[in-house]
Amino acid sequence: MTFRPPALADIIATLDVDQHSDDHFVATQLDNPAHHIVGGHIAGQALVAANRTAPGRTPHSAHVYYVRAGDARYLVDLHVDVARDGGTLSTRQVTARQDGQILLEALVSLSGPVDALDYQQAIPDVPQPDSLPPVQEQLAAFADELGGHWVRRQPFDLRYIDTPPRLAVDLPEPSPRMRMWWKPAEPVPADEVLACGLLAYLSGTTMVETALAMRRATPIGTFNALIDHALWFHRPVDLSDWVLSDQLSPSGIAGRGLTTSTMYNRSGELVCIATQELYFGRGGR
Repeated sequence: MTFRPPALADIIATLDVDQHSDDHFVATQLDNPAHHIVGGHIAGQALVAANRTAPGRTPHSAHVYYVRAGDARYLVDLHVDVARDGGTLSTRQVTARQDGQILLEALVSLSGPVDALDYQQAIPDVPQPDSLPPVQEQLAAFADELGGHWVRRQPFDLRYIDTPPRLAVDLPEPSPRMRMWWKPAEPVPADEVLACGLLAYLSGTTMVETALAMRRATPIGTFNALIDHALWFHRPVDLSDWVLSDQLSPSGIAGRGLTTSTMYNRSGELVCIATQELYFGRGGR
């Protein structure tokens, strides 16, 4: 069955987890034909839950381990432990469970405002998003393939600088780099924590493409599972404009693929660096 991405409004609504007590949250998942829980989505929910327990602070990093698969048809319980509250930094441990089984363990670090040295590496010199076609136009020749999968409407507008996944399988030499501009397909509230959750979701669903390209594969018909996922939020991201995601897969070994993404606002601000490792196989991990 062809996977239809959720609407952006559904992603935003489900990132807003329900708080049942000071440390207990309940998260609605986004169902899909395979009923698998989307790793970047539940990571974003863990971020939001952690932030609810640290008023006045926002996430600056998260380190997530995906312990086992869950069923997206059912709710997930998120328990937040207060590991530490310091003068500037707070640390939270988030455990996600379904039917008593652990699905995810995350450590989230949150920070208050700090007046200190501010520096960053420069944004790469790349074509601007307005000069690039939407991915649906790039893949128009495959509109009849897989029930229109490649040209379907998505919650984010994607404009690839490098060859997108469906075309990358036919390259003479696979490339470990896949750069693209992206932005939400519809306006989103100006909320820094929500933006962090959306960055987690987006990185969890696009970074796999770089590792797949090296394997001459696409997400369709290829089993992959997130093992771990780390994000560093450097500056608030403006989601009313385009974000550049410079994605790289520097290593693949023993059935695993490592990927990174360095993200910049169009103004050139470095907003997020993400890494993740995935397992590729015929099923199970």
